[in-house]
Parts: sequence; C-alpha cells; structure tokens
Amino acid sequence: MDFPDLLDRFASAAAAGDARRFAALFTPEGSYDDGFFGVHRGRTAIAAMLERFHAGGEAFRWQFAEPLADARIGYARYVFSYRSKQPESRGRLIVFEGMSRFVFDGELVADYAENFDRGVAFVQLGYAQARIAKLLARYAQPNERVRAHLDWRDHAAP
Repeated sequence: MDFPDLLDRFASAAAAGDARRFAALFTPEGSYDDGFFGVHRGRTAIAAMLERFHAGGEAFRWQFAEPLADARIGYARYVFSYRSKQPESRGRLIVFEGMSRFVFDGELVADYAENFDRGVAFVQLGYAQARIAKLLARYAQPNERVRAHLDWRDHAAP
C-alpha cells in the first residue's frame, strides 16, 4: 500500500467532485464516517455524500500531512478548506484541521473516519449561536464507540 499516493488520489477526487473516482477508492461495502454528514456505507452512498459536499461548497482543498500506515491501518493529519455556498456564508473560505483514520482491505479503503472541531467550522459558516448549540448538542450524544467505552468504564475498568 502506497499510503501517500492513496491520500493524493483521495484528496484529488474529493476536490474535483469526482464521486465515482472517489467511491472507487473504497471496497464495495466500505464506509465513510464524515464529521458533518455521518456514516455512509457502500460506494453508492459514499458517492452521494461527496456530491452533497459539492452542493454546499466549492473550491475544495484537502492537504494531508504526516502520513503513517502499515498494511492494515493509516493515519494522517490534515487541513481542509473550501468556499461556502450556504446562505449565511456564501463565498467565505472555511478552513479547519483534523485527523483521518483509514482501515485498508488490500489496496482499497474499508473504513474511513475523521475527527475535527465542528464548532470551528460552524462559527466560520456564520451559523447563529442557537443553531451551533443545537448541532453540537446532537454531536455530543454518545455514539457506539463511546457507549462501549462507558460500558467498559462501568464494568471492567480497574
């Protein structure tokens, strides 16, 4: 696996809005856990998610750095930016930093997930404080990994 090459193809397809090329980087049943749009499973859903990106923004740039990978898993830090098409922030440059995690199945991505500070993006998007609070409260709800941790904490932790 040439992880830096995969990152280049991933960023290039995303920036170009080439949903078919982007989805082809994933296994047929692969998943993409997007920090805004949630989990998408399968190439059709992943392609639709990328189209949704481009409905709300343009001029996407995804710059990966410090890639680290073995045959099973890869991590890379990133800076992501785009110009908003949303009414509150039309034309405004939105930029934030994050971390990506890729799980591989051979040369393809079986699972992708990311972490970034959504609040930074929401403020740049010009969302009203009440809307930001509502969105962040929704994202603060425990997901499957957090629920498993809480169960472990309550029953198995030293």
